[in-house]
Amino acid sequence: MNKYLEKLFSPMTINKLEIPNRIVMAPMTRSKSPKGIPNDDVASYYQKRAKNDVGLIITEGTTVDTPNASDDVNIPTFHGKEALEGWGNVVNKVHSVGGLIFPQIWHQGTLRRADTTWNSDFPSWGPSGLALANKKVSEPMTVDEIEKTIDSFVKAIYSSKELGFDGAEIHGAHGYLLDQFFWHGTNIRDDDWGGISLNERTQFSTEIVKRARKAVGDDFPIIFRFSQWKQQDFSHKMASTSEELGLFLNNLSNAGVDCFHCSQRRFWNNEFDGSDLNLAGWTKKLTKKPSITVGSVGLTEDFIETFKGKESKPTDISNLLERLFLDEYDFVAIGRALISNPDWVSLVKNEEYDKIKIFTPKDLEVLI
Repeated sequence: MNKYLEKLFSPMTINKLEIPNRIVMAPMTRSKSPKGIPNDDVASYYQKRAKNDVGLIITEGTTVDTPNASDDVNIPTFHGKEALEGWGNVVNKVHSVGGLIFPQIWHQGTLRRADTTWNSDFPSWGPSGLALANKKVSEPMTVDEIEKTIDSFVKAIYSSKELGFDGAEIHGAHGYLLDQFFWHGTNIRDDDWGGISLNERTQFSTEIVKRARKAVGDDFPIIFRFSQWKQQDFSHKMASTSEELGLFLNNLSNAGVDCFHCSQRRFWNNEFDGSDLNLAGWTKKLTKKPSITVGSVGLTEDFIETFKGKESKPTDISNLLERLFLDEYDFVAIGRALISNPDWVSLVKNEEYDKIKIFTPKDLEVLI
């Protein structure tokens, strides 16, 4: 095994949890949990990846206990007796093969499509009721609704510890609810939950992290996923400078985040002019906390092309490994390549790259 693969398969800690290698299964919505309850098929799906040496599994987004967190009755929830029992089964199956697993805790905000899910008549929530700049879909959240939503995140993160998960990830990316508080286009509030600067608009997320940290204690790992881009605007830069990004990240770090999951559409793109560092590289540099890079790892096309019906071919990962070796980031998250190849990690470890299958949108139809 060459030095780059040796680094990929070396251990690394998040908080006090040792991850056996640097490979993370990225969260990917599968919508295969009928009525929001993860079943045995879901448990086996994650178990199969754990059995094939994925260092850490982060589940698909699973929604919190508000009436309007989800837009699909087949997306798993993280509340209620049956759903939590289902997640307990998932944890047990992953742990039975020596794996580690975190749930991703999620609220869709005003991106929720109310007509496809529960409580269709209930309004979607967002800081200012906007799905994007100047597109109003509901009234701004009241302070009471904000408090209820914070509590729902804290409750879910606490439940993840009670169920035996190894940690939890908070979904603050891609234009969903937490991200809507960050973005000036969707947060035009003039109270404590808004603000002119990105630094001010972190308040909602930092409160979730602070209260969750108090609930679960110092040793339970918490990851925070964020992105510069939004589904509403792929080219958006939430932080236009490294200084602005640093203020944003350190608010969350000081609140209790242990690791940052840094979502890019293409991991190889640099984040700011004048530096070759990608988003995860800048995040590690600014916070001194572990960072996870993600974005079309091991594939020729980004995930947006998947929704257009395009297949993605396996591609060379030497640049990814070189940057990991140089400590630009600490972990790499693998998404669609792990859907079409449950044994992707084992194949890379054994340098059997010719056995890695092409990803096609058809692979999303069933859990394998």
